[in-house]
Amino acid sequence: MQTHILGYPRIGSKRELKKACEQYWSGKISGTALEEAGKQIRFQNWKTQQEQGIDLIPVNDFSFYDQVLDMSLTVGAIPERYAALVKNKEISPLDLYFAMARGYQKEGLDITAMEMTKWFDTNYHYLVPEFTVDQSFSNHSSKVVEEFKEAKELGIKAKPVLIGPVTYLWLGKEKTNGFEKIDLIHKLLPVYLEILKELVENGVDWVQFDEPILGLDLNSKEKEAFLMVYKTIRETFPKLKTLLATYFEGLNDNTALALSLPVCALHLDLVRNSEQLDEVLGQIPDNLSISLGLVDGRNIWKNDFEKSLKIIKKASHTLGREKIMIAPSCSLLHVPYDLELESQEDTLLPEIKRWMAFAKQKLKEVTLLQKLSLPNPEKNQLLEYEANKAAIADRKNSGLIHNKAVKQRVEAIAPSDDKRKSEYASRSILQKNFLQLPLLPTTTIGSFPQTGEVRKWRSQYKKGVIDKHTYQNLLIEATESLIRKQEKIGLDVLVHGEYERNDMVEYFGEQLAGFTFSQYGWVQSYGSRCVKPPIIFGDISRPEPITVSWSTYAQSLTKRRVKGMLTGPVTILQWSFVRNDQDRATTCKQIALAIREEVKDLENAGINIIQIDEPAIREGLPLRKSAWENYLNWATQAFRLSSSGVSDATQIHTHMCYSEFNDIMPSIAAMDADVITIECSRSQMELLDVFADFKYPNEIGPGVYDIHSPRVPSQKEMVQLIKKAQDVIPTAKLWVNPDCGLKTRKWEETEKALILMVEAARELREIARVSSDLT
Repeated sequence: MQTHILGYPRIGSKRELKKACEQYWSGKISGTALEEAGKQIRFQNWKTQQEQGIDLIPVNDFSFYDQVLDMSLTVGAIPERYAALVKNKEISPLDLYFAMARGYQKEGLDITAMEMTKWFDTNYHYLVPEFTVDQSFSNHSSKVVEEFKEAKELGIKAKPVLIGPVTYLWLGKEKTNGFEKIDLIHKLLPVYLEILKELVENGVDWVQFDEPILGLDLNSKEKEAFLMVYKTIRETFPKLKTLLATYFEGLNDNTALALSLPVCALHLDLVRNSEQLDEVLGQIPDNLSISLGLVDGRNIWKNDFEKSLKIIKKASHTLGREKIMIAPSCSLLHVPYDLELESQEDTLLPEIKRWMAFAKQKLKEVTLLQKLSLPNPEKNQLLEYEANKAAIADRKNSGLIHNKAVKQRVEAIAPSDDKRKSEYASRSILQKNFLQLPLLPTTTIGSFPQTGEVRKWRSQYKKGVIDKHTYQNLLIEATESLIRKQEKIGLDVLVHGEYERNDMVEYFGEQLAGFTFSQYGWVQSYGSRCVKPPIIFGDISRPEPITVSWSTYAQSLTKRRVKGMLTGPVTILQWSFVRNDQDRATTCKQIALAIREEVKDLENAGINIIQIDEPAIREGLPLRKSAWENYLNWATQAFRLSSSGVSDATQIHTHMCYSEFNDIMPSIAAMDADVITIECSRSQMELLDVFADFKYPNEIGPGVYDIHSPRVPSQKEMVQLIKKAQDVIPTAKLWVNPDCGLKTRKWEETEKALILMVEAARELREIARVSSDLT
């Protein structure tokens, strides 16, 4: 019985990779120094796994930005617009890589970044591969081969990880008409075979192919591609041990397909879908091993050893121990590094910490499960087992978790609580008369650059270097300065900037009962962007107002409208580590009722435009369509619960980013926000087509420039994007805004972009005015 993991966090235990990447981008360190920083993180990760007793250690799970982007470069899928950079011998492969991720704007070139979207139903973002009808692929496999050789030289029993070819094509996007991306499999597979040949020549034993789309609804071409791909790999490399990894969902109707593939081992996510094991064991061929994904790779709660050992016993009884592998459910990329780093008891109570496990602790859980499944475990292992049972029981019975009043409020929700007083058509007339905004009103999504100075204040305050009064005064000065800057730029609806907030979810969690926090619980969201999800351990309530004082202070400084800025209940849920002892719908309703109180307090304080961000609505969608209806019902109800307690004259906004809305438009409309702002710039307004086809009834703010890139677009480019939007959405219903918050950007590029954005809106207003005069 072997142990293995599917992948490990790669940002460093204290975000060393984030800091190194950002230093490289700003020119403070060389490419060689960045490569060395990456190498040190890889080596430390491998050493940690080896010390914890993991038998097969993954390589090629490390990335400087994103594993899908790595795969695109590995197979030579470089979009045509980067051709000038490829031909320019002065640019390094590393700079080409980052240009594809972040855009490129120098030396007379202005190249947009690749589109970014969510990795299945996680908060991790990947760079979307781009495919054309005449797409070609070529072998650039040095990364995976070199990392395997590095590990081998260190005495690591390494297992290279590759995104499987069928999933890789599924993740991409057709950029020209006339073909289906899956049809490229015959061009792509030979490149994979070349990569495998190099690995075999260097002594590889096991290779892991990540094919999570086996948990989705597949069409006939995709199923045929699976059969062809893995039959060819087996015939070409008959001695190579292949592990096919599925995760995030059960195989369900793809069970027979997965079991028919000629691979050596099949990994199952038994955290997301434990029921699939019985069906798999009932059909499993004699030559197939099973990897049991028992340790939760997406949450931070301790594994229930007693429950996991029963599953191991069942599988071992059917297959024999030699055909069983023990693993986490998916890559540990989605959890923090090491619980041992957490030392501040004022943020993480020892009782709650005792219920948790981060990536390093999950390694130990994997190896302990293997040892405890032996006929005669050692005494110290049995003591660990008893300690685990005690922690599980303690959590279940803890008085910290349950709040009777909160449970009663959820039970008392009435049908009218999630409905506005009037339909949008009536509300919009009241809002236009009351708010008196111009055509194509301009605004931002909420946050403004959190400069080094702002982060320094927060750090000094947390460390006690400055007191609360001094810290608050600094934030007040920054807020007033921002209001003046926005007025000067010419924005129509202002925001207070969110300088007091460390993160859009963490900040709210800090103010709500039922949440706790870590010091070093960072996980990667995209590139160098890391988030520290709050931890929902109990019933949720709002002890006191959260944002009212900041919004009303900002409004007192200006005659222009200031938006109240809140994070929505579904996003708070999705971007937290959520308690697993209660269904997610109930937890979400608890959050919604807390946000509802905040919305009503903002309105009572004179804030009549309130944005409730829900970028995670689409992300939370179950991977199987059969489960969509239930999720969308409670998710949209939670949003309406949070937003429906206000008068018709108060305008409710929501924001969503990096999501495909095609299949859920009725649910987006059912949220009944007066204004929705969405990411559109990287897709060149393609996302708007679905809103037009659906005839979305309310107002829309399509993002007109990409804030995830330092590139500043021209006024002409933004005008063209707004015109594209006008082609499909009535001008009277359009807002003009960036595609997301500006927190991670620098001030110089932010001001330039916003000035150009405002000028673009004014230019189009003038065109509309002249057109109106002429008619």
